[in-house]
Amino acid sequence: MKQVVQNYKSGELAVLDVPVPGCKPGGVLVRSAYSLISTGTELMKVSEAGMSMVGKARSRPDQVAKVMQSVATNGVPATYRKVMGKLDSYTPLGYSLCGVVEQVGAGVDDVKAGDLVACAGNEHALHAELNWVPKNLYAPVPDGLAPRHAAFGTVGSIAMQGVRQGEPQLGEVALVIGLGLIGQLVAQLLTASGVRVVGADPDPARCELAVSLGAVACGDPASAAVGSAVAELTGGHGVDQVYLAAGGGSNQPVELAAQLCRDRGRVVDIGKCRLDLPWNAYYEKELDVRFSRSYGPGRYDPEYELEGRDYPIGYVRWTERRNLACFLDLLARGSVDVEPLVSHVADFDDAVETYRRLKDGELKAVAVLFRYPGPAASPAEPEPPVVTVPAVRPGGRAAAPARSATAPVRLAFVGAGNYATSMLLPHLARRDGVELSTVVTTTALSAANAKRKFGFAGATTDLDAVLGDPSVDAVFVVTRHSSHAELTRKALLAGKTVFVEKPLALTEDELAGVLAAVEESGNDRLQVGFNRRFAPLLQEARQRFGARTGPASLRYLVNAGRLQHGSWYLQQGTEGSRFAGEGGHFIDTASWLLGADPVSVYAVAPSGNEDLQIVLGYPDGSTAAISYVTTGAPGFPKETLDLVADGKVLRLDDFVRASVYARKRWVSSRLPKARDKGQAAELAAFVRAVRTGGPMPVPLESLVATTAATLAVRTGLAGGVPVTLAGAR
Repeated sequence: MKQVVQNYKSGELAVLDVPVPGCKPGGVLVRSAYSLISTGTELMKVSEAGMSMVGKARSRPDQVAKVMQSVATNGVPATYRKVMGKLDSYTPLGYSLCGVVEQVGAGVDDVKAGDLVACAGNEHALHAELNWVPKNLYAPVPDGLAPRHAAFGTVGSIAMQGVRQGEPQLGEVALVIGLGLIGQLVAQLLTASGVRVVGADPDPARCELAVSLGAVACGDPASAAVGSAVAELTGGHGVDQVYLAAGGGSNQPVELAAQLCRDRGRVVDIGKCRLDLPWNAYYEKELDVRFSRSYGPGRYDPEYELEGRDYPIGYVRWTERRNLACFLDLLARGSVDVEPLVSHVADFDDAVETYRRLKDGELKAVAVLFRYPGPAASPAEPEPPVVTVPAVRPGGRAAAPARSATAPVRLAFVGAGNYATSMLLPHLARRDGVELSTVVTTTALSAANAKRKFGFAGATTDLDAVLGDPSVDAVFVVTRHSSHAELTRKALLAGKTVFVEKPLALTEDELAGVLAAVEESGNDRLQVGFNRRFAPLLQEARQRFGARTGPASLRYLVNAGRLQHGSWYLQQGTEGSRFAGEGGHFIDTASWLLGADPVSVYAVAPSGNEDLQIVLGYPDGSTAAISYVTTGAPGFPKETLDLVADGKVLRLDDFVRASVYARKRWVSSRLPKARDKGQAAELAAFVRAVRTGGPMPVPLESLVATTAATLAVRTGLAGGVPVTLAGAR
């Protein structure tokens, strides 16, 4: 299928061939009929992409702050790879469309194939021939409503949420500053609510359009016309509400709002304009400044948008889906008219030229629609606590499949997110004797990006086709945590060697399922992405430390830091706790340094935060204390480790410097280094095992023990007592 994309680094716009997205549970696959260009938001993104790197940084100071924090945590090289990887990737455009349901995912019962729906979301309602849309981001189109009009559903919801924030009442007077697409819709919605509207915009054509659609008066904000109209309509008191629907860097909109608003009036910010509030003017009138967040309640909440968890109507009357349905109803009943806003309808194949004309000012438009070709054939339907460490049966394992020693190792990737593209694929793409065969994703564009950047031979959303391909030697599972165990199980049963990013499993049942697949298939060719044991600096420090004779004490401080709002790591209902997701890294590192698997786990958590204190016990009496904290200073190193035994101390400082204190002291180079946490060496060991058929880099028993110990932390926290790992050695 085709999709409109943009490279944020170069500014290039393209209509790209990408795989058809998979139809996941909880949503529908929609074939687009019309999609709407947001001439404000989208053109701002297009313009930013054409800026220099300095210009991009100035336009997004929030992203610059994130980059600086990443430099402090991960170092310059890793941050550079991550940032440039994101910049030099195709990103989607679009967030408002109407189309026909082609396929219905499990758990959806309110629409069927063939139904017309309006869709929302900058990750789901894209300028693409097909989109997967979760349940709370689509709404059925009422009978008789034209698809080209229903395509306005998302921007209509944005305008509607802004109006709701202003709490208009019958007979009031409102000022709408900025009469672009959103401003025109705000003016119509206010008029439909019994509010008299004055508009302000420097474009005379937009002012005339707003008046023709119900506004009482409109004019240039720099002229006296707007102020005169407000004075006449309000008896000199000022408007009851002001809606800021303008963009740009001028502070004129907020100053005009203060000038023309009545005492204790309401100012609602909908657009992205400068908000340098003149303190005296806002203070003296005690103005109520409000913000309108996109389509309504539910926006940016992954449990609502992705998992389909609706808010009870008695508590949240107007969610983003209810706003979408309400706006469609107003369109169907003729209370709002969007046809006069349509300046141009372009064929989807002409998308790049259309954006160019808009950017250059050749095409002056309020709203532009893409019209898609007729529907093609529908895609095929898819078919006291004791934690027992699952035993790994020693017999009956299949040998690695026979392969030519000179043939390249052919790898397939399931998932192509940030970690895969910044930490794994750059190493594999430049490794001799490795061929990147196929990348599988559920979203079409991530597969297309990975194929372009790393040279995959193919990209698809069909996992079964890859697992059934006999030429694929190994499969990398680099998806969200909740899918790791099931995808690993399927790949093992298909006879593939598997590299799965941590965690291997989120529950004991998932871990048992993976081991059942090993037993059923006889295939134990599995590696989990516990990379720190492969870090060159830690390897050298362990060698310098040497053998030990007595028990050891290990202290591992992980300054994990707070997660950003909206991070999928916070989706504990589906993705497990944060420690369940990454704690295996630290347990594996401790166990490798101590040369054994843990036999007990004791975990406590201070109330009020996510900090964890975990003590692991080992067969010879050694202990490892892991402090996993989120409340530390951001500038402090992420990982520091001390190992003490036999009168010796090993010290690791965030994979930048290491030292060993013994009879003879050793300190690694004091020159600043990039943090090498072992990904390159880990991948080299994995590829070597696949090529030669030799043992996997980490024994399966160790992978299972580490996973079981990670899961036991949850059991220990619930019970408040130490957990014995039955069956551990």
